[in-house]
Amino acid sequence: MTAKPLVAIIDWIRSPQGDPDSSVECGVIGDAAEVRRYLCDSDADFDDEIHGADALIVWHNAPITAAGLPRLRNCRAIIRNGVGFDSVDVAAAASQGIAVCNVPDYGTEEVADHAIALALALCRQLFPLDEEAKRLGWAIEVSPKLRRLREMTFGVVGLGRIGTATALRAKALGFRVIFFDPYLPNGADKAVGITRCRTLDDLLDQCDVLSLHCPLNEETRHLIDERELARLRPGAFVVNTARGAVIRKEAILASLRSGHLGGAGLDVVEDEPLRTADEAATPNLIVTCHAAFCSVESKIEMRSTSARIALAAVTGAPLENVVNGVV
Repeated sequence: MTAKPLVAIIDWIRSPQGDPDSSVECGVIGDAAEVRRYLCDSDADFDDEIHGADALIVWHNAPITAAGLPRLRNCRAIIRNGVGFDSVDVAAAASQGIAVCNVPDYGTEEVADHAIALALALCRQLFPLDEEAKRLGWAIEVSPKLRRLREMTFGVVGLGRIGTATALRAKALGFRVIFFDPYLPNGADKAVGITRCRTLDDLLDQCDVLSLHCPLNEETRHLIDERELARLRPGAFVVNTARGAVIRKEAILASLRSGHLGGAGLDVVEDEPLRTADEAATPNLIVTCHAAFCSVESKIEMRSTSARIALAAVTGAPLENVVNGVV
């Protein structure tokens, strides 16, 4: 008898997100393939069994590198269990004839909700007020930072699915909403009823809240650095639910410590998680464990979609959400 194809689920050993039985994936793939879960830090941990897999489903923070890709003998597709695919060397995968796929739509609502929650926590100073109240104080020490949303400008960088959902939520709350996205055609601003900025600098100069929703690539790595942060209005707030390295970590921590920024809400940080007690003690910083995508519903949707693509990979069906042009 011919052995069944193997779908290898690569979960991050430092913080596993799946379940040992891979119940969602097995429910979708059924008897079409063996489904096995492996805990790895990177592709350097892959054993011979993984190297022989027909498809890989990869959770976040387990890099798939150019050095490791040639060892995948039978792999038709690598499916990133999430929106971002910067943890996979997509060009090297293409050179090996391996499709890289993602799940671009599963957490749209959750990430947009999370970005707005961080923005509201900053604008209304929820955490400092909570801390003061629990010290049995009642002086509202942070009153100079409390803002009226209708008087504030909310700037969105990247008007894709999540950026659009965030912009519409911010608009509904009364913010004046602007955006920068050089890849959208003319008229995108009219479709959602917000104002377009033609340059990043133009957006930064107007922002009270900066919310980032762009992918991480060579163009966007350290898109926000010392120069960009300095352009923001004194007391402005920064929210990042995209990828950590879109903002240079040292730059934003320094801007918070200097008091130029009024606060930051970071679901993601460069070289995550935070590495030192000094980083964690940075004033006016909220950090939320790369959890914006997370809800019971979103994880089931994400895993089901990844499993459906893996099923297509092992049965020879057309692949969804290919990001590197391999069919």
